[in-house]
Amino acid sequence: LKQILGTGIDTQSAEPGMKARAAATFAARVQLEGVTKVYDGAGALNGVDLDVKSGEIVCLLGPSGCGKTTLLRVVSGIERPSSGRVLINEREVAGPNRFVPPESRGVGLMFQDFALFPHLTVLNNVAFGLKALPQADSLKAARAILDRVGLLDMASSYPSVLSGGQQQRVALARAILPRPAVMLMDEPFSGLDVQLREAMQEETLALLRETRATSLIVTHNPEEAMRMGDRIVVLRRGRVAQAGKAEELYHAPADLFVARLFSEINEFPARVRGGVVETPAGVFPAPGMEDGTQAVVCLRERGLNLTVNGNGGPGLPGRVLGVKFLGDSTRMDVAVAGFERPLKVRVDQQDALARGTEVKVGTAPGSVLVFAAETGT
Repeated sequence: LKQILGTGIDTQSAEPGMKARAAATFAARVQLEGVTKVYDGAGALNGVDLDVKSGEIVCLLGPSGCGKTTLLRVVSGIERPSSGRVLINEREVAGPNRFVPPESRGVGLMFQDFALFPHLTVLNNVAFGLKALPQADSLKAARAILDRVGLLDMASSYPSVLSGGQQQRVALARAILPRPAVMLMDEPFSGLDVQLREAMQEETLALLRETRATSLIVTHNPEEAMRMGDRIVVLRRGRVAQAGKAEELYHAPADLFVARLFSEINEFPARVRGGVVETPAGVFPAPGMEDGTQAVVCLRERGLNLTVNGNGGPGLPGRVLGVKFLGDSTRMDVAVAGFERPLKVRVDQQDALARGTEVKVGTAPGSVLVFAAETGT
């Protein structure tokens, strides 16, 4: 009882007018060793190895069908792995000879659709996970965390009258209240509009930091993954394509698939000769590729610099063919000497140029990536 009421929410130390803070939980390390999951002969997970440190927030990123949700369900215990092992705090919870049910794993799970009970009030939805406590105690704890997420005044309301953001906060409060050692979230922000999504990401991140629960968050949005994750794990066809910090995945993508996730890029073919590729934009290194290898050269849209032709400066001559306003940024289609197709260039809105402007086009350091065409690496 003390663990949930006495340390679950700190209502005493908060300054007047400030939100109560959620107290720290006992975070757990999560390990997957060669985990596979097969459905009807098709592999949803194909030998996944993953080590999530205690208190770490890891985002699972990738397109639909890559295995993100399946991995979450295997960690939670909703699904049994076909082979391999899952360990939580060095304790095997799924393996060839052992399977621990979800309710015994110390795991909180927040679904994409929030899965609130329509016949229960907000207060009773949040208190649902504390059935082992006396009702008065569980409701007291539920009120405390509703105050933390700013919804105490909605305690007697039903989910049907809540907005999407309010439902998200209720679902988060319900999942975090039992102080799970591991928090699993399946695309929790996908149903929210852009402004509300960003606000809820910040609110959720603050609460996860406060509780220090080890967290796995599924998303298909690279920007969301970069904003929320201490580390990002990119999945492709049931395998880990690359794992690391956002900066590592952006600046040194392991393959073309990862590069496309994190950057808007222009792609064009080239052939390796003498360890380099020669392009109209310059000569660039192609490390580890043999002479004659067909390569794909990528120029980041944000890595192309434009200067008005009349102002001189280095670069290839070009002309702005089209301009697309995108809010904070503008994307321009630029015909550049030596390239068969126009290059797409993305600049801040105030740096946009008019259609028909004669320009010089240059490349910024680090904006060029070279991959082997056959393997994408």
